[in-house]
Amino acid sequence: MCYAGSSLTALYQPLLNQDTVEDEMEMATVRHRPEALELLEAQSKFTKKELQILYRGFKNECPSGVVNEETFKEIYSQFFPQGDSTTYAHFLFNAFDTDHNGSVSFEDFVMGLSILLRGTVQEKLNWAFNLYDINKDGYITKEEMLDIMKAIYDMMGKCTYPVLKEDAPRQHVETFFQKMDKNKDGVVTIDEFIESCQKDENIMRSMQLFENVI
Repeated sequence: MCYAGSSLTALYQPLLNQDTVEDEMEMATVRHRPEALELLEAQSKFTKKELQILYRGFKNECPSGVVNEETFKEIYSQFFPQGDSTTYAHFLFNAFDTDHNGSVSFEDFVMGLSILLRGTVQEKLNWAFNLYDINKDGYITKEEMLDIMKAIYDMMGKCTYPVLKEDAPRQHVETFFQKMDKNKDGVVTIDEFIESCQKDENIMRSMQLFENVI
């Protein structure tokens, strides 16, 4: 059970360690102007200075101030040249696109990154559940979990899993789904998901919540 994404945090974490600050007036030059930094600062776990630095990095990749799915996939593919990240990037994009309008704004990105880099275990688990709940109906089915796992295996490529059996993702899912579906009704609820993850050290470890998250 895992959700890979070391690329985005690897890209943006170093930026937060920089001392330079982008001039706020530069924000007026993009088509999509982000909400006031004070509001984002209040809603996220980043300081105003960190938000300015993050915005510079975001704007470098997305000059218009928003990113569509195709651009997101192109950016993400750079980090996983050994595999095919297309499908996983699709699922990840949908998790960041919280209002489901087909684009990820700086605000969307900051709120997701805030949880992934600095959120509590509960917040990270909620975010992970949303990622696995592909159709956003409030439940995770075995098929949804399998789709995510296949996408992760595809993305990591044969270099990472040279002797991997074809049915490895399915075996992985069978094991974890059986543990999570407490009442055996064929779906995993948010409560079942969080309880299982918090009680099972193996699930927590394999989800890689504290490293290589996104």
